[in-house]
Amino acid sequence: MSEDLNKNYQASFERLLRPQIEPLYRLAWRLCANRDDAEDLVQDLLVKLYPRLEKLAEVEELRPWLARSLRNLYADRLRRLGRRPVQDWDVELEEVSDPRSSVPMEPEAALARRQLQGRVTQALALLNEDQRQLIGFHDMEGYTLPELELILGTPLGTLKSRLHRARARLKELLVDGTI
Repeated sequence: MSEDLNKNYQASFERLLRPQIEPLYRLAWRLCANRDDAEDLVQDLLVKLYPRLEKLAEVEELRPWLARSLRNLYADRLRRLGRRPVQDWDVELEEVSDPRSSVPMEPEAALARRQLQGRVTQALALLNEDQRQLIGFHDMEGYTLPELELILGTPLGTLKSRLHRARARLKELLVDGTI
């Protein structure tokens, strides 16, 4: 009987979190800029959450709650290791699977897209960590400003101004020919 309860618990946990795994991985990859560290971060989060299924089931907005938990775990890991966030942004953006990018392209368009991705990756590396995270959360992962208010614990007005400044800095880096 205990085995049946365990199987039901596992099935409930998986049913609740399976749709969130890919977005969590993409977010972890954007934070860590490293595939192995991102996978470890998501796995650590899932291990911590497994015994808390009842609490997870009560969470009204699971996606931003999970994103905040992942970000907090990442920050804790950085503090514990006593190091700065990864600054190696030479990793190709295509390492993170994105179903929208699976549309076949002409070779010229694919080359232009790859070059643009490279420029954007270089420009992102020049932003500070907060700007890079905010653009990653909002513009790349699609979190809304109200969701980010919950995730980051920052007032909406502050988020708007920070996002504006981050986008302006990114645009400046891309337009002025620096990259």
